Amino acid sequence: MGQSEITKVALVQMQCGTDPAANLEKAIAFIGDAAQRGAEIVCLPELFRSQYFCQSEDHANFALAEEVPGPTTVRLEEVARENKVVIVASLFEKRAAGVYHNTAAIIDSDGKFMGKYRKMHIPDDPAFYEKFYFTPGDLGFKAWPTQRGNIGVCVCWDQWYPEAARLTALRGAQLLFYPTAIGWHPAEKEQYGVAQHSAWETMQRSHAIANGCYVAAVNRVGHEAPVGGPGLEFWGQSFIVAPSGEILAKGSVDKEEIILADVSWGQVDEHRTHWPFLRDRRIDAYGGIEQRLID
Repeated sequence: MGQSEITKVALVQMQCGTDPAANLEKAIAFIGDAAQRGAEIVCLPELFRSQYFCQSEDHANFALAEEVPGPTTVRLEEVARENKVVIVASLFEKRAAGVYHNTAAIIDSDGKFMGKYRKMHIPDDPAFYEKFYFTPGDLGFKAWPTQRGNIGVCVCWDQWYPEAARLTALRGAQLLFYPTAIGWHPAEKEQYGVAQHSAWETMQRSHAIANGCYVAAVNRVGHEAPVGGPGLEFWGQSFIVAPSGEILAKGSVDKEEIILADVSWGQVDEHRTHWPFLRDRRIDAYGGIEQRLID
């Protein structure tokens, strides 16, 4: 648990360009700005060092990957220590030749590398060809007792799975982060855009309520078409949710900005006591949940 009852959380909603080094420096500047505004935990969007390259299956994109821990985490450890903030950073991890992961690094406010989470659920949809790049995570669902509070991290497609949020909460997470890269196919936006965004937001709010924890989803903004064609229009709207499901702070659709909200750790205990979903779980009756289908 953090040393104070209230912790200020920041989400960095940013547009990502084609230069990884420039993206990193932009993110570092945002982290410094967030710290100046009182933030104690800062989360960056999914794969922030590059444009969303999974829009195509291109072997050249594997050159974007790096070891974790590695050069970027070393730099962010310095930034965390200088600004006294916890950093959650989503990176393209090269584990070995032919084995790559979509990985989130967790760095404590003293600059210590606490560990990493490898994205468990890997999508394969038009313009989201992640199975070409990423091996499914094998570290399980985890939580980290940082100096600012107990946090858990999942990544993007993980956010659609209640099992992921539940297991992360059961590991001790009181604040669950979802670094994200999600947007509209431009041709579908008019017909499906409102419903798609509503479903995304509703899922995160439901995780907060069902697990009695805070949830923070951070997205990128801007239109990206790195391989030509229509590309993707990322919808921004990063937000932070209370255990009650109330949205505490929310970003715009198209602006780079820092979204800030105060997390009151006592509300986690209060919510879990008054709405005791964890107490009333019928763990004796859930056999079969580990199966694909039940005949």
